[in-house]
Amino acid sequence: MDQLQLAELVERYLKGEMDIAERQAFEQMRMNQPELDQMVVEFHYFLEEMDRYGEIRRFKSNLYDTHHTLQESGEIKELQLDTKARIINMWNKYRRVVAVAASIAGITAIFISGMLSLFTPKAPFDDIEELRRKVSNLEKQSSNQRAEFNRFKTKIEPGTDVKFGGTSFLIDAKGYLITSAHVIKGAKKIYVQSPAGEDLLAEIVHQDQNADLAILRINDADFEVPRQLPYGFSQSQTGLSEFVYTLGYPRNEIVYNEGYLSAKTGLGGDTMSCQISISANPGNSGGPVINKNGEIIGILNARQTSANGVVFATKIKQVYQLVSELKDADKDLNIKLRNASSLKGVSKSQQVNKVQEHVYMVKVVLG
Repeated sequence: MDQLQLAELVERYLKGEMDIAERQAFEQMRMNQPELDQMVVEFHYFLEEMDRYGEIRRFKSNLYDTHHTLQESGEIKELQLDTKARIINMWNKYRRVVAVAASIAGITAIFISGMLSLFTPKAPFDDIEELRRKVSNLEKQSSNQRAEFNRFKTKIEPGTDVKFGGTSFLIDAKGYLITSAHVIKGAKKIYVQSPAGEDLLAEIVHQDQNADLAILRINDADFEVPRQLPYGFSQSQTGLSEFVYTLGYPRNEIVYNEGYLSAKTGLGGDTMSCQISISANPGNSGGPVINKNGEIIGILNARQTSANGVVFATKIKQVYQLVSELKDADKDLNIKLRNASSLKGVSKSQQVNKVQEHVYMVKVVLG
């Protein structure tokens, strides 16, 4: 099947022009081919933006016709403007159209990129990079960097070599954190840096290498227990193309990125993870993936090095399963995952301000 035929097939699927048998066969193809699934998402988003752009153009056309009619009837008069004022007026009048046109151009580029990626060889598993970062050299390069590092309230003994770093976030206000298991691989000691810049000693509660998850507990007298976590943990299905954002520590300050869910499965159809189109760098491993309602839907853990913005995250249902198994094995373990989010309907900037208070940098000292 050539590129044009495939594009026509995707268009028929999105327009509901397939019969039941064709639709089932196509959906099976989507499940088996993550690249095709991502292409459908991008094409769907592209069509939505085109429709939205068409509506704006029709509205502006009607507005122009109405204005022209009223002007001819004498009900309104055209203002006499000098050349400079006319240019400013023209820009104010059409800047939204220009912005929409630029957005359409960008979306078209993304769609074409997705089409091309569909016909390139599939990425091997060794094309996947775990997103923990090496920190020892980065933090010793210059006196300015050392000064920046030392302004934090560090409890790490002088001369201790912090080797790797990543991200973690609270899953229970009592000090339980979740991160990716590969972030703490080989750790002798673990410190987590609070958003206020204070290092706190943490211990490993459990690691699950298969799910690439690790639960930590802050074991430090200086830890101030928050009253309640603002976000919840969602087990419901997240829709393709749904907006998501993440917070993490690819450097010594928290970084925000946003994107969308591009596939409901991970590499090779892995049902324990999902694929996200978002920017991520070493240090983002263990960071939360959050939807528009302020609900955690996953934990970032890896990216595809040969494709820009192709990132994988462990689904939050794996955290529920891990916590359940730990509770069955240890009845005294008191971890409670909050279902409800108090951030639903809250603006994005307010959400980020509240969530980042519970996202910690992980610092690993090797044995």
